[in-house]
Amino acid sequence: MRAILLTALLAVASTAAGQVGLPAVRLPAVPALPVPGLPTEGLSPESGAAAAALGELDARSLRELRQLRVRELLRRHRDVIEADPSGEPIVRGEVIALAPTAAALAAAEAAGFAIVRERAFETLGTRLVVLHAAGATARGLERIRALDPAGTYDFNHIYLESGGPGLATAAEAPPAAGGAAPPSPAPGTAPAGAASARVGLIDSGVDAGHEVFRGVAIHRHGCAGTPVPEHHGTAVASLLVGRAGAFRGAAPGAELYAADVFCGLATGGAVDTVADAFAWLVGERVPVINVSLVGPPDRMLEAIVASVIARGYLVVAAVGNDGPAAPPLYPAAWPGVVGVTAVDARRRVLPEAERGPQVKLAAPGADMAAARLPRGYALVRGTSFASPIVAGLLALRLRAPGEDAAAALAALEGQAIHPGAPGLDPAYGYGLVGADLGPPTALVRAGAR
Repeated sequence: MRAILLTALLAVASTAAGQVGLPAVRLPAVPALPVPGLPTEGLSPESGAAAAALGELDARSLRELRQLRVRELLRRHRDVIEADPSGEPIVRGEVIALAPTAAALAAAEAAGFAIVRERAFETLGTRLVVLHAAGATARGLERIRALDPAGTYDFNHIYLESGGPGLATAAEAPPAAGGAAPPSPAPGTAPAGAASARVGLIDSGVDAGHEVFRGVAIHRHGCAGTPVPEHHGTAVASLLVGRAGAFRGAAPGAELYAADVFCGLATGGAVDTVADAFAWLVGERVPVINVSLVGPPDRMLEAIVASVIARGYLVVAAVGNDGPAAPPLYPAAWPGVVGVTAVDARRRVLPEAERGPQVKLAAPGADMAAARLPRGYALVRGTSFASPIVAGLLALRLRAPGEDAAAALAALEGQAIHPGAPGLDPAYGYGLVGADLGPPTALVRAGAR
């Protein structure tokens, strides 16, 4: 029974179907449940049957969901992807050096390593050099670390999206408001000053043609200038800056800087590409950066993220959905990152959400809808979709990187609702924010008046 549940959940939880080649499995529609002002013709499995199944799974099973995704990725793309000693996906044959000296590179080349590419990040004052390791990649990393003990080297890890939109049919038209919600700006309008806010997104591609982005300035980066829209990036972006009818993101109408780090490639989400996205956003001086991606610890990306935060930027990241007992995922667990968990319509933390000191804030992340391709809306579930709510709220407070970043975060934390223990609770962090962007008290189904 557990294997069946895992297989079904994997099919709906994985958003990177374009990247990992997972089949589009459609489960039966489930009874209607409250959704945040967004009517649907049928709710996605992630908000009903799958959610109930998640409640029945133990922590080990929850952790296995992402592991199954990784195994499928490795199986389908073994020519370019392999596993590191911990089982995490990496680009086959590649190791990365952080700002290596000329002597270190010469020694590496003499030992049989070849320079594949180099990325100079002037905005961060550093560079990454990608090297090809002949033979086993893990052995190659050991050898180059031995050649240059003072240097910083690691695998080119691949980071995956943390959650995904539902597969059920959703409303095509802009949703109507449903039920009573806390006081908020008029439907489809931006809070005061939202249009002048700027927020960054590191994710898969965004479909700028979706109605929720009408009138929203979107700046793109990656994929050699050719847009590659995907479900995950579009959904997350809509929760950041979208607006249509009663639908509104956390910072509706704000200027969006969207870096696509997947581009439809099997090796999408690799560290060097994610690092390049951070460097671009710093160069554009975008003060708040949302990262709804998860992966293992990595020395390169940790150094890049630390450099970004040290310059007065706020990095907001999903804590992941591997379960409450799972080891922490990154970048959310690195120092200074605002790790975000997700709650459901009853303000209960999702059973699949990770817990621990990396959780800084909670936000709605289930029983709600987001934009989907090619049009309309789909129900979403996961910490991926709570993170943009926090990022959007912070973008309304922080208009430029600098010393005000800490104050902006402290102010938002000060407004949080505390459903957990006082202080830094391992489940809710400092508390719940953006509750007014969560579900209303009643559902208005498509066509119902």
